[in-house]
Amino acid sequence: MQTKEKLKRLRDAMAAHNMAAYLVVSEDDHGSEYVGDHFKAREYLSGFTGSAGTLVVTPTQAALWTDGRYFLQAEAQLRDSGITLMKIGEEGVPTIPAYLHDCLQAGDALGFDGTTLTPTLARAISEACPGVSLYGDRDLLDD
Repeated sequence: MQTKEKLKRLRDAMAAHNMAAYLVVSEDDHGSEYVGDHFKAREYLSGFTGSAGTLVVTPTQAALWTDGRYFLQAEAQLRDSGITLMKIGEEGVPTIPAYLHDCLQAGDALGFDGTTLTPTLARAISEACPGVSLYGDRDLLDD
């Protein structure tokens, strides 16, 4: 299955659960950067195989954040996927919370696997997106 089809299926699941965005991190439930196959949801969805990256999917957009170690690899692996590469630390690239602030509005819901999101990122998103509900109790990719 191609990346665009995987994103479509995720978007269908998001719509079924009234989620305006879905966040997929690279870490496992212990915060490890190098994870077992079960926690490679970001890699599965995007095709990006680097060990560090975070994917945000909305009904109309998808973006992947990664650091300078992976810029060239990510550019190649995301080509024609419909996913925008967000180069962490580059001028004009928003943080994930800032990006979500621009994509979401009060009353919207953000979904994610609650076993993998760090409290620091969850807090930053909550502060940047007042009125947005965070739903970490439904791993749409596990379905």
